Amino acid sequence: MRRIAPLGRRHVLGRMLLAAVGAIAAPPLLANRAVTLGLTPVFLDSDIVLVRQIEAHISSRLGRPVQVVKRRTYREVTSLLVAGQLDAAWICGYPFVQHRESLDILAVPLYRGAPLYQAYVIARQDRGAVGLSDLRGDIHAFSDPDSNSGFLVTGAMLADIGTAPSAFFARSFFTYGHRNVIRAVAAGLAQSGSVDGYVWDVMSEIEPALVGATRIVQASAPMGFPPFASSRQGDPGLARAIRDALLTMPETPDGRAILATLRLDGFVIGSSDLFDSIAILSRRARAAG
Repeated sequence: MRRIAPLGRRHVLGRMLLAAVGAIAAPPLLANRAVTLGLTPVFLDSDIVLVRQIEAHISSRLGRPVQVVKRRTYREVTSLLVAGQLDAAWICGYPFVQHRESLDILAVPLYRGAPLYQAYVIARQDRGAVGLSDLRGDIHAFSDPDSNSGFLVTGAMLADIGTAPSAFFARSFFTYGHRNVIRAVAAGLAQSGSVDGYVWDVMSEIEPALVGATRIVQASAPMGFPPFASSRQGDPGLARAIRDALLTMPETPDGRAILATLRLDGFVIGSSDLFDSIAILSRRARAAG
């Protein structure tokens, strides 16, 4: 029987060196995983085609697959982002100020030339109300308990006149979507509602019959537009790459198509200060209980 010679020391060391070099040269598994991008009901449309366009655009800029993650509530998406389980998310200004110490602003949309929007309190078109005070005793539709325009602004307005939603309205409910607030008021399921002014404006173009059944009773001062944010627990290099993909949207045909659908002019680098007015609203609403 032929005896197999033991491996020499140099041969063993050579194999170990080759294995080490291979391990260093091999790309890390994380570089191949999908980049996760969260969307809340701040997002104008749940159209699957538009979602796929966003995934494709950012994927082409990053050279990595991108997966859009959607949840029903703002809190679910914000919690995932704060925990570092999403690489970035398009969130509302109110969750941002609630978690300012854990999040960074990546980019803020430009709407009608500025990174600003308004909150609207709406009622049915045939309603004679001329201000929020005329809506006392209504059944009122809110968007989400963590929405700035869909809840917080109205709460702060009511605080200014010495009351709170639970005392002012006969009943209120959450629709978990600004489009759903408009639908509820238009259909008479609610007598009034609190809604994102950007969503109301854009829907007035694409669904004029629906939005035409409602009217603006009171509008807020301009505030910081809902931003894209990233967790400070995440990869800063990836965050910068996502920011660049957003900022360069107007430079590519697919990016311009997305912006046209969203009725946005583009994105700019935003700062935390842009949301200071929302933080003030939050303190006013909390002070009134």
